[in-house]
Amino acid sequence: MKQIWLAGGCFWGVEAYFQQLNGVLDTKVGYGQGLTENPTYDEVCSDTTGYTEVCEINYDEQVLPLPKVLEHFFRIIDPTTLDRQGHDEGSQYRTGIYYESSEDKEVIAAFIAKIQAQYHDTIVVEVEPVKRFYPAEDYHQKYLQNRPGGYCHVNLNLARLEERK
Repeated sequence: MKQIWLAGGCFWGVEAYFQQLNGVLDTKVGYGQGLTENPTYDEVCSDTTGYTEVCEINYDEQVLPLPKVLEHFFRIIDPTTLDRQGHDEGSQYRTGIYYESSEDKEVIAAFIAKIQAQYHDTIVVEVEPVKRFYPAEDYHQKYLQNRPGGYCHVNLNLARLEERK
C-alpha cells in the first residue's frame, strides 16, 4: 500500500472521485501542510492557519501506479488556478500534491514537466513532502457518499467505466 495526499479544492469531491477508482483502498479527508496543531474546519476556513483541504489516498501501486493517480488528479482540477477550484476560493482550496518518498517526488516532477506543454498558463500545483495531516471532523468523511446530491465542484463522471471499481 502507498499513500499520497492531494489537495484539489473542496476535499469532498476529490475524495468521492478517488473512492470510485480501481486500486484505491481507502481515503480520508483532512487538513494538510499548516502551522497549528489539530486545526478545526472553522480555523482552516479563517485563512490564518496555512492549511489546505487534503484527501489522503491509500492505494495499491500494482493496480494504480502513481503516474495514473496523477493523471486522474489532473483530470479533476484546474492546475493553473491559484487558491481556487470551482466556486471555492481561498488558500485552503489551493491545489497540491504531498508525498513521502523522494522517488515519488521524482515521478511527480517528471509528470508535471511532461504535461506543462498542454497548458497555456503555468501549473501552480504545490508539490512538497507531506508535513502535517490531521483528519477532518467525522461529518466531512465520505461526505458525498453519505449525502448524495451534496455540493461538489468535481465531475465524478470523468472516471471511465473501466477505471472504476
